[in-house]
Amino acid sequence: MGALNQIIRALWMAMFAVWFITGLKLKETAQSRSEGMSRISVYVVWAGWWLLFAHGFGIDPLSRKIFEPSQVTAAVGLVVTAVGLVFAVVARLYIGTNWSALIQVKEGHELIQTGPYAVVRHPIYSGLMLATLGTAIAYGELSGFLGFVMVVAAWGYKARLEESAMLGQFGTQYEAYRARVKGLVPLVW
Repeated sequence: MGALNQIIRALWMAMFAVWFITGLKLKETAQSRSEGMSRISVYVVWAGWWLLFAHGFGIDPLSRKIFEPSQVTAAVGLVVTAVGLVFAVVARLYIGTNWSALIQVKEGHELIQTGPYAVVRHPIYSGLMLATLGTAIAYGELSGFLGFVMVVAAWGYKARLEESAMLGQFGTQYEAYRARVKGLVPLVW
């Protein structure tokens, strides 16, 4: 299981490297919206990931095992993590220079509706939520599942904030997109 956990950590590090590299060249910001609330959501996600990767800081009950990880649960967690990270990275590449960590409309902002954005409107969030769940499964600790809940809550909230920004920017075009494509979970939500 130690080798699978090392692979999981390497996958996350690769994802963060992609984020860093692709973040070096972004379009200029034309308008920023809900910046304070957007920042809080990002901080909650980071806190959730910190809880996940720090294994509850060794503090009981946070570090307590919900179940004892096995080769099977570690492998399932690895697969779920990998699928989520790949989906998020592909989405990040599709959105390209329109991306921002906060809720911002960029100069010449485009409404991306292809690739992962044809599956869900917020595929980066969806992929990273799935990857967080996969890692929590692989670790089997309470802290990982609490981290997952924090990530889902924060990005669910931030997605709603982004919806209003996109409606303001793209109007009926975004309404039509929203009617066709679910927000975070394909065919469900």
